[in-house]
Amino acid sequence: MQLPVNIPATFREALTASDRPLIGMWVCSGSPLVAEVCAGGGLDWLLIDMEHGPNQLESVLAQLQAVAAYPVTPLVRAPGLLPVVIKQILDLGAQNILMPMIDTPEQAEAAVRAVRYPPRGNRGVGSALARSARWNRVGDYLANADEHVSLFVQIESATGVGNAAGIAAVDGVDGVFVGPSDLAASMGLLGKQTHPDVVAAVERAVEAVRGAGKPVGVNAFDPAVASAYLDQGASFVLVGADVALLARGSEALAERFIGAPGQGRAGK
Repeated sequence: MQLPVNIPATFREALTASDRPLIGMWVCSGSPLVAEVCAGGGLDWLLIDMEHGPNQLESVLAQLQAVAAYPVTPLVRAPGLLPVVIKQILDLGAQNILMPMIDTPEQAEAAVRAVRYPPRGNRGVGSALARSARWNRVGDYLANADEHVSLFVQIESATGVGNAAGIAAVDGVDGVFVGPSDLAASMGLLGKQTHPDVVAAVERAVEAVRGAGKPVGVNAFDPAVASAYLDQGASFVLVGADVALLARGSEALAERFIGAPGQGRAGK
């Protein structure tokens, strides 16, 4: 006997249903155990990173399975605008895709095509074999596939900021995420994400996306900067990362119990 199977709401639906901004963190370690630890922390969403994190399809699958038991929404950042890889990520059961390095409305349109079945897009049909449709246990999955997938695109360059309104207006783009790190680099300010000019560019992008009627998110590890973007109207923000928390936490332990580098053991 085949039992009916329901799949979770998308990040698009979570944003629509929420009466406050959604707060999340990066999951970059590639570890399902770490992802599960983070999933139980009380945050709203997690970003599993395939662009810079050591993640391949198998580790993404394991992390999606690990966090599924918790009230948190996972997004997967694809390594790039690669339709074959995006198809595989979706078939793993990832419902929420973040597409990096989108500079133009044309690229945003290509991203939409990559996550939609024909005739609207070019996603390959393999639901009978895939976790996305729970191996055909999700009723009418193909007919309702657009309802089960949300697409967010990432603006990370000065060109993207200039095109932010047009990118956000693309039908099928559910929201825009602004990445200050690569944006700073594109502006000749590598490593200076909180430089006033970078912050001003992020703010222009936020205003443009909001003006197009789409939710907009920002990456901001500095609490004061994150709060400022939230005050400006950001709908979702990433405020930390698993690997960064571990790095800073281990450094704090070392400094407390051993001493700052070059000082020897604390208390000697």
